[in-house]
Amino acid sequence: MNKTSLKIQILYNEMGKAEKKIADWILQNPGSLIPLSISELAEQCGCGEATIVRFARRLGFGGYQELKISLAREENKQTISGTITKEDDCYAVFEKVCNDIYCSLERTKKVLDKDNISKAAEKIKDAKSVMIFGLGNSAAIAMDAGHKFLRAGCRAVAYSDNHMQAIAATHLTVEDVVIGISHSGSSKDIVEAMKIAKQRGAVTICITNYGKSPIVKQSDIVLNTAADETKYSILALNSRIAQLAIIDSLYFYMVYQKDEEAMKAIESTERALLTKKY
Repeated sequence: MNKTSLKIQILYNEMGKAEKKIADWILQNPGSLIPLSISELAEQCGCGEATIVRFARRLGFGGYQELKISLAREENKQTISGTITKEDDCYAVFEKVCNDIYCSLERTKKVLDKDNISKAAEKIKDAKSVMIFGLGNSAAIAMDAGHKFLRAGCRAVAYSDNHMQAIAATHLTVEDVVIGISHSGSSKDIVEAMKIAKQRGAVTICITNYGKSPIVKQSDIVLNTAADETKYSILALNSRIAQLAIIDSLYFYMVYQKDEEAMKAIESTERALLTKKY
């Protein structure tokens, strides 16, 4: 695994316009940087030498030479591209998927607002009921959240039918919480259900990819992920992993904060399920 390339991808969104030119050139020309001087790279990227030094330091290196040495060392290993090709064997695909997931989680840590996830956790913990809305690829995430919260004693229900989402939203009150999950943030039915819930006074929380989108306007609390999807990511895997990480964090917070109450609920659930196992 080319760790320097992965680090460039992780930090890419934090870079300025000139630094992104350097990042794009390195990622598009693997191995070509090693013989270049700092002046030659600056000419290739159309930027100043000081920008290259700043770029190298952003990655944790002392300067351009350390960056070159790191890339030279890693060129002796197999470079894992972010793009899966037809020629890849299954294990190579697995490695690339793992790298993409790693990048997505690291990026999500950088865009997820610390105060927002804390507020969301408190609202969910204290809510009379919690409803989770998800459609398509996000439906499985919604069902997972509903399952986890319910086992911990929370009155949670997940809806993956657009009609049921609208119906359920009309019966919410100021004591309730709704979580809308949409990677694009543009799922019309989810946004409309969130709008109804907001009008009813419920706290609305969305889990969506970083950026402006319709769901943000209908959300009191926004929890951002940062996952790049490609044309081959039919199931939006990267965003799903990031969404699950947020859901798990909210679940564990609730369990530890409710302490005995949550543990009793979990134990009761386990006892009820004993007859379902051999």
